[in-house]
Formats: sequence, structure tokens, C-alpha cells
Amino acid sequence: MKPIEIVELQNLKDQLPSLNKIISLEEVFWINPKLEAFQKGIKKSALTLADVKDAEDRLNRFAPYIASVFPETKKTNGIIESPLVRIPSMKKSLEVAYQQPILGELLLKCDSHLPISGSIKARGGIYEVLKHAEELAFQHQLLSKDDDYSILASEKFQNFFSNYSIAVGSTGNLGLSIGIISAKLGFKVTVHMSADAKQWKKDLLRSKNVEVIEYEADYSKAVEEGRSQADADPTCYFVDDENSHDLFLGYAVAAIRLKTQLDELNISVDEAHPLFVYLPCGVGGGPGGVAFGLKLMFQDNVHCFFAEPTHSPCMLLGLMTGLHDKISVQDVGIDNITDADGLAVGRPSGFVGKTIEPFLSGNYTVSDEHLYLLLKELVDTEGIKLEPSALAGMIGPIILGKEGTNQDLEQLKKKATHIVWGTGGSMVPEEEMNQYYQNGLKLALDKQ
Repeated sequence: MKPIEIVELQNLKDQLPSLNKIISLEEVFWINPKLEAFQKGIKKSALTLADVKDAEDRLNRFAPYIASVFPETKKTNGIIESPLVRIPSMKKSLEVAYQQPILGELLLKCDSHLPISGSIKARGGIYEVLKHAEELAFQHQLLSKDDDYSILASEKFQNFFSNYSIAVGSTGNLGLSIGIISAKLGFKVTVHMSADAKQWKKDLLRSKNVEVIEYEADYSKAVEEGRSQADADPTCYFVDDENSHDLFLGYAVAAIRLKTQLDELNISVDEAHPLFVYLPCGVGGGPGGVAFGLKLMFQDNVHCFFAEPTHSPCMLLGLMTGLHDKISVQDVGIDNITDADGLAVGRPSGFVGKTIEPFLSGNYTVSDEHLYLLLKELVDTEGIKLEPSALAGMIGPIILGKEGTNQDLEQLKKKATHIVWGTGGSMVPEEEMNQYYQNGLKLALDKQ
């Protein structure tokens, strides 16, 4: 894609004063001026609640298969879901550390502990592969909607799917989800991985008979190569993290299930009880799908914010400038190098940016140092271990309280609930997690 011109960049800097702060790698908070009332915004969307419910139905059809091949899902009868937990000790710690009250309850959505692949990508990634498998089986009259889908675990289906292949480009977690479920079904699968992908993720995939191809370049190169592989092979299906409606809808199903979890905890979401949700963002599919689903469920009573590393604020750049996928962090001189590997994306999804633009309340950036400090604090206060990228949402309630608009603050003064979306971490090797913690501990001691 052609880089933006120097003159165009200067014009953007003149029009958007906070752009200079982003380029200087400062932490920034941005309120979306294009946010609209739900009923107005939804008219612009190509996707609907019916699409999300169709995705939910498909996951329910596959539940017997999931339960049969992934024993860790038997307790939930093959439904891939994560806990929603209150984190009161972390809330107190944040309030003391930042001298800022958090008005309302603070909860953590533990997608870090989703079964099978231990991250939010177990939603969209697994869903898209299952949908592709279903379509192939339907086309060849091997399966009908009335069947018990556990038959997909048979040797017959393994042999059938081995005639097809799947490719994806990834910084790590999407690759894990696609690789694990594709290989389990019997597909030949290739994961193209960018330079920032962690070695343990590559090793885990290879142990599952997944072909991993490594690149010295960033996420965009890995996606490009995955797309090229699929273009050259008619039996190869490409999971397009930048443009996939199926990935997006798989993530959106989370909102339907979250509504049930909130009901079980006796937490209301209505005009008097607003919900604030903070979502770590890379290319945008995961947080975009979840936010879209949440708006369908709760409309104007939910307020969604994306969180990105200071070195990889691609979605913020795309939304703020209105250029979406026509601008990258490299275009403005940012290096896209961050320890938050799942968020190390230089160019956002244009599809997600345009879809979520009427619904997103805002976006903010957070430094790697901040992520490590928050990681250490969550372990100390709640005993919960997340990978660095998954902590991006944790500072959201503090930032909103300090920098939100008058309208935001009025909403916060109601009986608000804050949900931080913990996107990954349970599959991180213990040695690596200990190193993350030590990084946070050293930063905390240096601050004293």
C-alpha cells in the first residue's frame, strides 16, 4: 500500500494536535467524535444481530464435537467460554496508585483462560475454521444440520479434511487458535508468523503438526504471505485477520454470553447502570467484534474503549485520521516494536475501523512499562496471570476518570460497571511468565 505523502502528514498534524503526541510515543486518550446513537449507527452496518445469532447457533452445533476432542471443554459441554470475575483488590490498588477513584465495580473478563488456545482468538479463530469445515462437509453431502457433530472426530472426516489446507498470518495468538483447531480437524495448516511472535507459540504449533513459517518483518508481511499461499492453491482457505466477517462474528458471540454472565452476577445494564468495557486492540477484529456484539446487546448503555501500545497505535491512527487502513504507524515514523506481541500491528483493519466507527466511545495508548507494572500488580492483588498485551485494558477506568468528557463523567457517577477484557496469558510457559513478573517488579522498585 502506498505510504502517505509528507505534505499530507503535515496537514494531518496541523488538523489533529494530539497526533504529535502519538508520534512522540506519549500515552494519549482520544474521544471518538464520530460516535452515534445506536439506532442511527446500526443502519450503516452490513452486519446484524441475526448474523451474530447465526454464529452462536453454529458454535452450539459444533459443541458435541468440541467436547469430544478437547476434554478441557467437557465441563461446559463443548462451549468455549471464559469466567467473568470481580477484582476488588486490583481496583483498590489502582485507586491508591493513581490517586483516582474508580466509580463502580471492576471486573475482569478472563479470555486469557479460554480453553483450547488460551486467548480471545479462541473465539473468532476457531469459529471461522469450524464454519469453513461445515461448509465443505455440506457441499460434499457428508453432514447436515440435524447430525450430531461429534461424528466430525471420525477418521472419515479426518481423511476428508486432509485434502484441504488453511493458511493464516499472525503475531501469535490467532495462529495458535487457527493452527490447533485446523490440525485437530485434519486440515493441513500453515501459520505465517511475524518477527514479534514468541518462540514458545511457534514451538507449541509445531508440536501440533502445524507448519510455521517465520519472517523478519512485521505482521503485515505475515498476512501478505499467507494470502499469497492461498491465492496460489484452490484447496487452501485463507483466514484473513484484516477483513474477515466470520472472525468478527465469532468474537461478537461473546457479547450474548456476557449478558448471561452479568445476569448471573445480578449486574444490571441499563440507563441507570451503564457498562464500560476496555478492549486491547491489534488489527481490530477481536475487540471490534466484541464491541459490536456489546452494542447490539446493550445499545447506548455500553461504552467501549480500545487500548493499544504507544508503539503500535494503528487503530487509533486509522480512526483519528479517518484513513483507516490507508495509514500505518510506520507512515508517521513509529516503529511498531512492543512487548505486547498480540497488539504489534502496524496497519489496522479497514473493515473493522469503518464498522465500529459509529459505536466506539474512544481509544487510548499505554506504554510497555505500564503494561508490566499492571501485570505485576494483578498477580500480587488477585493471583491472576496475564500476558503483557492483555493488561492494556486495565488502566482504562483510571484514564476515563481523569480525562473523560463531562458526559463520560456523568455516566460514571451512575451505578457503573467496568469490564477489562483480559485477552491472553494462560498458555504462557511458567518461566516466561516469571520473567514478565520480574520485569514489572523491577520497574515498580525503580519507581520507589
